[in-house]
Amino acid sequence: MAPSIRIGVVAPGTRIEPELAARLKAFAADSFLDRAPEIVVHPQCFLSAGHFAGDDDARLKAFVEYANDPSLDAIWFARGGYGACRIAEAALAQLNGAARTKAYLGYSDGGVLLAGLYKHGFTNVAHGPMPVDLTRAGGEGAVKRALAWLIDRAPESLELGVMFEGKTAAFNIEILASIIGTPLEPDLSGHVLMLEEVGEYLYRIDRALFHITSSANVRSVKGIKLGRVSAVPENDKPFGATEEEIVRYWCAKAGIAYLGRADIGHDVENKIVPFGALKR
Repeated sequence: MAPSIRIGVVAPGTRIEPELAARLKAFAADSFLDRAPEIVVHPQCFLSAGHFAGDDDARLKAFVEYANDPSLDAIWFARGGYGACRIAEAALAQLNGAARTKAYLGYSDGGVLLAGLYKHGFTNVAHGPMPVDLTRAGGEGAVKRALAWLIDRAPESLELGVMFEGKTAAFNIEILASIIGTPLEPDLSGHVLMLEEVGEYLYRIDRALFHITSSANVRSVKGIKLGRVSAVPENDKPFGATEEEIVRYWCAKAGIAYLGRADIGHDVENKIVPFGALKR
């Protein structure tokens, strides 16, 4: 029986182990049976060049090769880490018509590419779980949620607010702060912007939100929702405000509506947020 879809996996940032790729393929086959996708993992995902999954050229070529391959229906970022910003502009310049027909899914560092794709008019871009989530305790649910969205846009995979918010976008806070003012920054006017973070001091989150909410582009959003902020390191002195108080503070200063919490984060409960208006 032919697979329901073919999903290409690339690693724009850091590498994954071959064992994870094998586990991912087996999990997809067991979880979806007659609807199981074919998972095609690029060998680049296993390369190592210092911090990265291969050097910039290897990561660039792998992404462009799979994005432009008409036999693949979707591109799934293997994991985050760091590295997508080093290849994003060059990659976007090389994409063809076949690349525009695909879905793209990832989060964390992958948000750099999601932003650039969305800016360039790609219509099936989403923030959501990645293969590496299979290595987390309870991560099977996250990966199954992602696969269900990639296979048939399952509504139960979505962050609930997406169903009612009009246009949406979602980013890691530090990633969005790094994108603002660059050629990768998409138009966020009228969007509900959902933000999440992991492993950052509260003062760094505060500083990033100063930059984010100072942007005229971000000040044109419909409002901001805060996802989960996890694994916050302890500073040598308490910051004196929670992550939600920080977001409320900067939204108030910038005249941006604070719209409450979002069900996204660097965790196994991370839900999917498509960019733009939901296609029903």
